Amino acid sequence: MWERASLSDLRYTVRFMTERPTTHWRRGVAEEAAELSAGILDPECAYRVELFPEKLLLETDAVLDTFEAELPTVAGGDDAQIFAVVERVVLALNAVNEDHDESAFETDERERLCAYIDEALTEHGVDVRALTARRGLGRHELTDQWRDW
Repeated sequence: MWERASLSDLRYTVRFMTERPTTHWRRGVAEEAAELSAGILDPECAYRVELFPEKLLLETDAVLDTFEAELPTVAGGDDAQIFAVVERVVLALNAVNEDHDESAFETDERERLCAYIDEALTEHGVDVRALTARRGLGRHELTDQWRDW
């Protein structure tokens, strides 16, 4: 017999549907290591360990942990509350970027982080398109006000 899930249970489950960028980056590092080990990738072509050092991944995960912990508060929150959550995660990612000589996040990484923030908010009931439109912004401009990376 099916048991009825509470809304908080569903939020917890949905919270992990969007893949963290760091999960994708770690998978790439592992795939590259496997290719190197198997001899199918020339060591001269390997770059992911340098692009995604463990310190960067750990620092980014810590920021995303804090962001995810705040997500349940955005459902039903007003625009100011939601933008405050976005501002905090972006400023914390700025600090990670600064700690890595302003080169922690390249174009693909920036796009993944921005998409992750958008998708995580959406999964927690925020209509990001409407949210940004109320501020005269396009959906893709959600993080622009604070983002240095």
